[in-house]
Amino acid sequence: MSKIGKNRKKALDKVELNEVYDIKEAVNLVKSTTFSKFDASFDMDIRLGVDPRKADQMVRGIVTLPHGTGKDVRVLVLCTPDKEEEAKEAGADYVGLDDYIAKIKGGWTDVDVIITMPSVMAKVGQLGRVLGPRGLMPNPKSGTVTMDIGKAVKEVKAGKIDFKVDKYGIIHSSVGKVSFDADKLVDNASEFMSTINKLKPSSAKGTYVRSVYVSSTMGVGFKVDPKSLVD
Repeated sequence: MSKIGKNRKKALDKVELNEVYDIKEAVNLVKSTTFSKFDASFDMDIRLGVDPRKADQMVRGIVTLPHGTGKDVRVLVLCTPDKEEEAKEAGADYVGLDDYIAKIKGGWTDVDVIITMPSVMAKVGQLGRVLGPRGLMPNPKSGTVTMDIGKAVKEVKAGKIDFKVDKYGIIHSSVGKVSFDADKLVDNASEFMSTINKLKPSSAKGTYVRSVYVSSTMGVGFKVDPKSLVD
């Protein structure tokens, strides 16, 4: 049996079984029980009352967090030469087409988001086996296949994230950094929850939001009252 570290024991001592916290309380508890030497992410896990196996209950969407994610998002734009300058001016980290497609076929995926345009999707589609499992495949529904390359890059850099429910009916996402002010984390969490509430499938029966937990990277989780996330 592995030994529980001193800091983790302190964190676990603050967790009360079956306790459901207001989001403001939960944010402060996460901040006070995070002892990592790096700036940990502030994560949310939301269990929904949906069946992801049914196409009409696949909850997926995008949200722009009011205070960003706190991450330095690395963006690759795969585009034609006439769009390269637009992508660079918007802040894309990597811009090109055939050279990067060759690199990706060779296994390179050192980016967080890939943005492309409809006219080159035939080429990008060949990368599905590499990009798909890593969640990097551009998709019109997430705004990463568009002619408005500059806008898409700026939105991603500003804190736009896309999310979808997994096969267990859970949405996992980072909505900031533990170093953020508590009020900013509350704002980000509330915006994320509000977006998910708007995506409730009409075919989903019973309770839509089953549970909400917040935690830091490698930290303990705290159960949150979903009502405290609604203005």
